[in-house]
Amino acid sequence: MNDFEGHCMCGAVKFAVTPPSLFFGHCHCHYCQQAHGAAFVSWVGAAEERFRLLARSDEPRWYQSSLQSRRGFCANCGTTLFFASTLCPGEIHVTRTSIQGPIDREPQCHVFYDQHAEWIEVGDSLPRYTSEEPGLAKYKTVRK
Repeated sequence: MNDFEGHCMCGAVKFAVTPPSLFFGHCHCHYCQQAHGAAFVSWVGAAEERFRLLARSDEPRWYQSSLQSRRGFCANCGTTLFFASTLCPGEIHVTRTSIQGPIDREPQCHVFYDQHAEWIEVGDSLPRYTSEEPGLAKYKTVRK
C-alpha cells in the first residue's frame, strides 16, 4: 500500500504516513472529548519515523493538554490533527478523519469506553476496553 496522506480542513497542514500503521481505534476519554468537541475520536497510530509533513505544509501548532501529552492543530482553521505523548514514545497519533482515502487497516476497538458519552450508543461489534484494561494502565498517570 502507498503512503496515506491527509490534511486539516483548510489544507494548510498536510502530512503523510508510510504503512504499516500501528493501530486504528476509537478513543472515548474525557480529554479527547474536550479537545475535539465530539463523543469520541478515531485515531490511527504511526511510528514517528513513518510520519512526515508534506512540502508546502504549515507547521502545526501544539497545545500541551497534560503534563505528558500534547495535541497538534492547524493555526489557521483550528482542526485538531495529532496527538503525541511521552507515555507512547516514538508514536504520533493522527485523526482518521483527516486522512484522505483508505488506510492499511479497519477500526480495531473502542478505548476508555467507561468514559463514553452517555447520550451516544455505539452500534458496532468492536471490543470495548475500559480504563482498567492493562494495555491502557500507563494513561492513569496523565495529569493536567
